[in-house]
Amino acid sequence: MAAVIAMLEALMGHAPLTAEAAAARFSAQEWIPGDKVRGGVETSWDKGNVGGWIQTFGGGAVSVSFFVWIRDVDESGYFDDVDAVYEQGEQALADFLPAIEESSLAGHLVEAEQTEADKDEFIRLKKWTLDGRTLTAGVIQQDADLPVMVVVALEEPGIA
Repeated sequence: MAAVIAMLEALMGHAPLTAEAAAARFSAQEWIPGDKVRGGVETSWDKGNVGGWIQTFGGGAVSVSFFVWIRDVDESGYFDDVDAVYEQGEQALADFLPAIEESSLAGHLVEAEQTEADKDEFIRLKKWTLDGRTLTAGVIQQDADLPVMVVVALEEPGIA
């Protein structure tokens, strides 16, 4: 988890946050590139058991995300007890949240209200604003045959 906190701290100083700046920070902190280049920028990174990725959107919006816990589907392509897996993910999230809330980021975090879209996308989440950006930590499963993950995402809003 220290690698994620270190990246979030490093990204905090970039205004605006760009994909190029995020890729440079991943490289500087010795994350391993995943050979997924888009728009001339490496978008997939790994360090230990943590994965990171960079996404860009219209208007200059950028999202830098990390998966800090992952549970793959079982041999059937699903989970025998999905509620138990969700509970494991929620516990992993609860274990990770103090790392964020007690880090050097704490003085910059303002708890943010969850939207209906957040509630539809995440099983459980916590959301803050961080110097004009959105920081979200949550448990997610995007489809029944995909893994359950705890993700942390820092999003730079685009120009409206």
